[in-house]
Amino acid sequence: MPREFQFQVSPEVSANESLLVQHVAKLFQVSPKEIQKVEVVKRSIDARQRSIKFNIKANVFLVGESYSETKVELPDYPNVANAHEVIVVGAGPAGLFAALQLIELGLKPIVLERGKDVRGRRRDLKSINVDGIVNPESNYCFGEGGAGTYSDGKLYTRSKKRGDVDRILRLLVGFGATDEIMVEAHPHIGTNKLPQIIQDIREKIISCGGQVLFDTKVTDILIKNNEVEGVVTQNGDKILANKLILATGHSARDIFELLYQKEIEIEAKPFALGVRAEHPQSLIDSIQYSCDFRGDYLPPAPYSIVKQVNGRGMYSFCMCPGGVIAPCATAEGEVVTNGWSPSKRDQATANSGIVVELRLEDFKPFAKFGPLAGMEFQKDIEQRAWQLAGSTQKVPAQRMVDFSQNKISKEIPKTSYVPGTTSVELGEVFPGFLTQTMRQGFQEFGKSMKGYFTNEAILHAPESRTSSPVRIPRDPISLEHVQIKGLYPCGEGAGYAGGIISAAIDGEKCAIKIAEAIGS
Repeated sequence: MPREFQFQVSPEVSANESLLVQHVAKLFQVSPKEIQKVEVVKRSIDARQRSIKFNIKANVFLVGESYSETKVELPDYPNVANAHEVIVVGAGPAGLFAALQLIELGLKPIVLERGKDVRGRRRDLKSINVDGIVNPESNYCFGEGGAGTYSDGKLYTRSKKRGDVDRILRLLVGFGATDEIMVEAHPHIGTNKLPQIIQDIREKIISCGGQVLFDTKVTDILIKNNEVEGVVTQNGDKILANKLILATGHSARDIFELLYQKEIEIEAKPFALGVRAEHPQSLIDSIQYSCDFRGDYLPPAPYSIVKQVNGRGMYSFCMCPGGVIAPCATAEGEVVTNGWSPSKRDQATANSGIVVELRLEDFKPFAKFGPLAGMEFQKDIEQRAWQLAGSTQKVPAQRMVDFSQNKISKEIPKTSYVPGTTSVELGEVFPGFLTQTMRQGFQEFGKSMKGYFTNEAILHAPESRTSSPVRIPRDPISLEHVQIKGLYPCGEGAGYAGGIISAAIDGEKCAIKIAEAIGS
């Protein structure tokens, strides 16, 4: 039987298998030749002391003990070409993992995606970056793989209670992700590697008899006697099924509007909103690692920070070490930012959303929109940012200290945001209470992270798509909509997830409940 050990090593030892074996041999008080394998199970960085260490949890096999390399294999998916059909609206992580789970349970998914396949999206991403042209159906938020595909691919989640995180990670490895995501404390695939994995998932769905239809936007949901009968697409085509997983993501505003028009119950949901802050990665490294140069064995440093400011939470969100800021508008006349990192996280800058929690009472100026009040609050800020930056995809920007001092920055250096920036006093973008909270909050951040509060940091506005501004209520047991039988609100857009892993877990849960309902 292997021995399970937990220990700390230097970054160099962590990165070198031979040195790691030598270190473990000393712990065991044996020769390195007597160690067959050190199987790292979990790895994380401890940067609390000046001497940075890696925390390692490993299984150690001595020579002569039984050891075989564990190979992650996909489930034995059956052919479901002639099985009971289930409509899945949206090909983000919730929709794709729902489809895989449906197949595993012997049901046929029909996945409808308004955008293009994962490769076809690239042309539209180039258009918004280079030409400032927004395709409302294909962009950073819409298209195969969902928002996470081209906005980082982070796999870390605190939502351990939501379900089996390791199962989702194993499936991703089975579809081509490196098995390092099973080991790292904060796993990350990278925007450059995720598209192939998404494509392989789609090909598996199709090879098992499921369907995946692109450029297929749902414009109506067919309902009779409060039961789902199917959907209507933008071409007027009807697709019929009595089970529908609605996994459309947090930016599908037309779906929220459709539900509201059809008097299907929805409700406003609090979310968070703010800016995306960009620092030199070397500066963040020096703050987090307390060194002038991080060396060859430490990854670009992330950060996570939370403060209570004026009675509101202000915190970092979707932090991207060695990453860039992207234009994520989904319609003309708005500016939206997000961040992403390639798998190597080798860009010169670090960025993070810095956002402030909102409350339902903050949406009172938009009360006439009912449950869409939060969405309209969000839209108002995005549209104002577009106008202030010159009615293009340029983004309003300001140096951090200048913002806190209510002073327009004389010049903005080139940032990673490709469409460019316009120097703006960001207080013009946000309501007064948000501006005041952020002005004070950045100074508080600087007290906790010495060097963070600096004019080297450039704020880009707004970071507004942190989570859905709407919740689609569902029964906590059946996961069906509280009003419409056969409708399963799912994932981030419905208000039940926050990232790739939690959305995938929620997709699987909905699929399981549908299988139970069909089998009962």
